[in-house]
Amino acid sequence: MAGNVDALYIFLTVVSALMCVLVFTLVVVFAARFRRRKGVRAEQIEGSLPLEITWSVLPLGVFFVFFAWGAWIYFSERTPPQGASEVYVVGKQWMWKLEHAEGQREINQLHVPVGRDIKLIMTSQDVIHSFYVPAFRIKQDVLPGRYTTTWFRATKPGTYHLFCAEYCGTQHSGMIGSVVVMEPAEYQAWLGGGGATTGSLASNGQALFTQLGCATCHRTDTQGRGPNLVGTFGKPVLLEDGRTVMEDENYVRESILVPTAKVVSGFKPVMPAFQGMVSEEQLNALVAYIKSLSPPSAGAANTASVAPSGEKPHGPEVH
Repeated sequence: MAGNVDALYIFLTVVSALMCVLVFTLVVVFAARFRRRKGVRAEQIEGSLPLEITWSVLPLGVFFVFFAWGAWIYFSERTPPQGASEVYVVGKQWMWKLEHAEGQREINQLHVPVGRDIKLIMTSQDVIHSFYVPAFRIKQDVLPGRYTTTWFRATKPGTYHLFCAEYCGTQHSGMIGSVVVMEPAEYQAWLGGGGATTGSLASNGQALFTQLGCATCHRTDTQGRGPNLVGTFGKPVLLEDGRTVMEDENYVRESILVPTAKVVSGFKPVMPAFQGMVSEEQLNALVAYIKSLSPPSAGAANTASVAPSGEKPHGPEVH
């Protein structure tokens, strides 16, 4: 996206510079042309409708170009491509914790292959942070209590600076890291030996799901006290109050922490809340597991998801 962002910025700068030159040139020309002269009386000018329409319509058209171009870039940046590799990110004072779908965990470093779409699913365990990689022209706030996403596709191997761009406390300036972009073969070698791993993110979530007895209610038949979660991620969910919501990462997260917030139609609010009992890493693993229950064709929710460094797992049941 860097080329598109830079092109828009350059366009804005050039248009602004041209308008400044035009305005100040006219000021000087008019000041000289219509300066006060001895024996010459000023005369009233009523204006020109065509001129006023022109200087209103032309700038409006230019601003619409700004808007359309900026909106296109914005929605492109906010819409990760289907099948992007997912990495879960947890921001905390004062570090970045990252985990890949395969289970590799990193702190303040993110290894990715060149030419692959990477989707970051991010949350904070304390205050607001902001994930900022200047070379990729991406900056996304990382908020406590919810997921935010961004994505990129690195086009050139190398090491790129990662910053927190939101003041987050006394050591904010030290919350730095790097994105290491590698050739595909080099990246595969790193996956085989780099980073701490205790199994894939989805498998860890499955173990947690079983450990906490979530499967006793969320069964694959019609006998469970909770809804069947197989094949539901990324699809609309009808709620008991008549609303329809999309089952995405934030919906799953909320259903784990505050299950009475959005109860699925046909089920009672009997699921216990896990607010304060489940860590951010455990939530990520559970979300990744629930996403893995949907077939690959379910879209962006694939099991290539990744989560950050882990704490003890707690398993919740999801509405």
